Amino acid sequence: MESTKIIDKKIGKMTASLHNLGCKVNQYETDALGQMLKEAGVTIVDFGQKADITIINTCSVTNTADQKSRQMISRARRLNPECIVVAAGCYVQTKENITPGDLGADILLGNNEKSKLVDCIEEFIEKRENQLHRVEDTNELTEYEKLEFSEESSHTRAFVKVEDGCNAFCSYCIIPYARGRVRSRTIEDATNEALKLADAGYKEIVISGIHLPSFGMDTGENLLDLIKSIHSIEGIKRIRLGSLEPRVITKEFATELSKLTKVAPHFHLSLQSGCNETLKRMNRKYSAAEYKEKCDILREVYDNPALTTDVICGFPGETDDEFEECYNFVKDIGFYEMHVFKYSRRHGTVADRMKEQITEAVKTARSKRLIELSEKMSSDYILSMKGKKANIILEDEAEENGVRGRVGFSAHYIKAFVPGEHEQGEMIEVEL
Repeated sequence: MESTKIIDKKIGKMTASLHNLGCKVNQYETDALGQMLKEAGVTIVDFGQKADITIINTCSVTNTADQKSRQMISRARRLNPECIVVAAGCYVQTKENITPGDLGADILLGNNEKSKLVDCIEEFIEKRENQLHRVEDTNELTEYEKLEFSEESSHTRAFVKVEDGCNAFCSYCIIPYARGRVRSRTIEDATNEALKLADAGYKEIVISGIHLPSFGMDTGENLLDLIKSIHSIEGIKRIRLGSLEPRVITKEFATELSKLTKVAPHFHLSLQSGCNETLKRMNRKYSAAEYKEKCDILREVYDNPALTTDVICGFPGETDDEFEECYNFVKDIGFYEMHVFKYSRRHGTVADRMKEQITEAVKTARSKRLIELSEKMSSDYILSMKGKKANIILEDEAEENGVRGRVGFSAHYIKAFVPGEHEQGEMIEVEL
C-alpha cells in the first residue's frame, strides 16, 4: 500500500521542524541536521508548527529518557498527522528489532546514519515506502560519522563534536551500546569546522564528544594537539573543554594546557561518587584519592580554576556510610558546580540487575543534601572571585536596576552583567 504521507513535493520545497532530547552532543547533531536540511532547500520552522517533515533526535540515557523519546515521537505525529516523521539517535539505536511503525514514525536513523538524512527522506518519497529503517549494529561502527555545523547564529558560543562512542562500560550506562566504540574525527577536519565557525562570528568553541578523553586513541592523534590546532585560529577568543575523565589530567597535560591562553580554566571532571566501594560497583577506573590528585594538579597549575562535576546518589548498594563518605569527599574538594543525579535504572545495564536497589525516598533525601551542598559551594566559589579582573565575552542584552547592558561569562564561567552600549561577542575586562 502506498504511503499516505506527503509525497507530492520535492524535498527542496518542503518545511521541517526538529526537536532534540538529551545531551549537548545530541544538540550539536540536531543543529547539524538542521543545517543539512537548509542546504537541501528545506525551510526550517519551529517545532509544533505545521511541517512536512519532523525530526526527533532521541535520547536513551535512562528509562525516563526512553519514555520522553516515545512521547515526543507520538506528539510529532499528533501535531502533523500527514508529515514524514523521522526518529533518530540513541533510543532508536538501543531498541532491537524495533520498526518505524512500532513508534509511529516513518524513518528510523541510527547513530551513524544521521548524515544520510536527506538521502533517506528522498528515498522514502521516491519509492513511496511505508517505512524506512537505517540502523547499523553499533558493534560494526568503525568510522567517525562526519556531521558539521557552521552556519551563522545569534550566539557567541558553538560546540564542535570531535569524538563519538565510548569504551568504558560503566555499570549504570547504556551509551557504549547506543553509540558504539570510540571513533575520532581528524584534527584537520575539526579545525576546519572551527575556522568556519570563527568566520560565522562565533567567539568561543566548546570541544565536545561522548568520551572526550578518548579522542585520538583510534587514529594516533591526541587531545592536546587538537586543542593547540583550534587555539591557533585567530577569530576564536576562548576554548572550553567538554566533560573529562580524571585519567587525562596529568602534570604534563595541565602544564602544556596552561600555556594556551585561550583555554578556559574551567574543567568538568566526571566523578559520580566519592566512595571507593561505590566507584568499584560503578566500574569507574579510578579511586577517590586518584581523583583528588587530579584536582590538586589543576589547582597547582591554575589560579583558582573552576572545577565542576557530576555525582550520582542512591546507586545500588550505597549504604548510609558510603553516602556520607561521598558527601564528605565532594565537600572537601569544593567544586564550583556539582550536577546531582538520583540513580535511575536503565534496562540493559549491569546496575539494573544489581540487588539492593535504593528506595526513591532515600535517593530524594540524599539528593537534597547534595544539592544544598552544591549551592553553598557555588556561592563560596563565586565570592572567592569577587574583586578579581576577568574578561567577559558579551552575549545577550539585559537590564539591571534600570541600567541597560549585556550579560556574558568569564573564562571561569562566572556570569556577569556589563552596563553600557556594547556589541555581542565583544570581550570586555571587568572587575567582578
